[in-house]
Formats: sequence, C-alpha cells, structure tokens
Amino acid sequence: QVQLVESGGGLVQAGGSLGLSCVASGSIVSIDGMGWYHQAPGKQREMVATINGVRTNYADSVKGRFTISRDYAKNTVYLLMNSLKPEDTGVYYCNARLTTWRLAGMDYWGKGTLVTVSS
Repeated sequence: QVQLVESGGGLVQAGGSLGLSCVASGSIVSIDGMGWYHQAPGKQREMVATINGVRTNYADSVKGRFTISRDYAKNTVYLLMNSLKPEDTGVYYCNARLTTWRLAGMDYWGKGTLVTVSS
C-alpha cells in the first residue's frame, strides 16, 4: 500500500509565498516522477509542476514563480510558491508514478491540501 501525504497549505495574501511538501510512503520499490497538480474551484485538475530526475516541467502560468524540488532519500517532493495570485487558489494534489512490489509504473495521488490566496 502506498500513501502520499501533502502538507503546507493555508491562507496567504496575494504576493506572498507558501511551501508545500509531499511524502510518499509504503511498499515502494522506486519512484519515477513526482509532481503537483492544481484544482481550482469548479475547474478540472491541471498540472502545475513535475520533476523526474533532473528534468522539471512547469505550467506556463507558474513559470518564474513556483519551484519544484525533490529529496530522493526521503521520497519527498516540494513546491515553493512565490508571488502568489488569487487564481492560484485551490486544492493542490501530489502525484507520484512509482513501482511497488506488485505493480510497476502506477500513478498515485494524495488527498490534497488547500491553498487560499486572498486579494
């Protein structure tokens, strides 16, 4: 069984900063990639940032403002969010594509953490 647990969400004023973290635990053999996804109220979930090895990928809307990083030893992925805007409000979900002892290359999701940016 695999668990992804996010933390770090909260309320912040526009222009402020917030950091998120996500820890993957359980019967993990290896983790290929990890990432963060954003679901604004009433909208579909969208990719914010992903990291696989040294390769990172960002949504255009967050380039230059958000930074994704990963601690491989701790199976943890981070998202540093700067210059936050009200449109960044929503639930942020952690994703990991990983291999367990039973399955290879499966996607797992955390339950999400709420970020609210006030104007």
